[in-house]
Amino acid sequence: MGKLDGKVALVSGSGRGIGREIALKLATDGAAVVVNDLDAEPAKETVAAVEAAGGRAVACVGSVTDEDFAERFVHTATDTYGGLDIIVNNAGYTWDSVIQKMTDEQWDAILDVHLKAPFRILRAAQPVISSAVKQARQAGADVPCRKVVNISSLAGVGGNAGQANYAAAKAGVTGLTKTLAKEWGRYNVTVNSVAFGLIKTRLTEAPAGGDATIDMAGNRIKVGVNPDVLSAMESGIPLGRAGTPQDAAGSVYLLCIPESDYVSGQTLVCGGGFMM
Repeated sequence: MGKLDGKVALVSGSGRGIGREIALKLATDGAAVVVNDLDAEPAKETVAAVEAAGGRAVACVGSVTDEDFAERFVHTATDTYGGLDIIVNNAGYTWDSVIQKMTDEQWDAILDVHLKAPFRILRAAQPVISSAVKQARQAGADVPCRKVVNISSLAGVGGNAGQANYAAAKAGVTGLTKTLAKEWGRYNVTVNSVAFGLIKTRLTEAPAGGDATIDMAGNRIKVGVNPDVLSAMESGIPLGRAGTPQDAAGSVYLLCIPESDYVSGQTLVCGGGFMM
């Protein structure tokens, strides 16, 4: 018996990296997972990995910034699995510049993916959660504890040079989290955030011999941290290393299991002891 048996989870940005590990972690403990990625192939690969491990998953492909995405994401959960218990707002990327060089497009794109998209997903989920709670109370049944985990960053806690857009968005995630914890307490929903420190993913690890880029809405965005800079950053972490996607997923998992049912409105820092 898993701690999340019978639960249904949404995990945005779960085709790769941290999101994939979150989806696998929740699924191996019993949750049915709606996997999301911008691209179909990574989403299908995560679904296949979940199923190979004996879990249940379905893909909902598309950009979290699309106007119709939030409703489609939520309805995929309810139509496929009949409910919604866990929401992990994980999708995102960085597009860095010092402020004098940052364009409106850069600012808007990062605020949209990291702050507006979670807001829309949570807004779309509210009627589903409210209706389920009302039905349970009318039937005299216990209302289960549902979970929201919004992904933040140490950049949102302490700022980070070159990331005014990302830091502002992640700071906004904290405000959204604390507000929803107050609004949704009456539904027995806990709402928390996890602020990641340095986690090694494709967005931080530069390939040998050159720069890496990703395509976001037609924009080629540079990713990866210079290996020497990455090594220097790791030396400042008390645990002596950057985190892995599995480390990151574990911190999210802690806020999804019954042991955290009385923890809400908090930001858990997953940074190996490092603080901005």
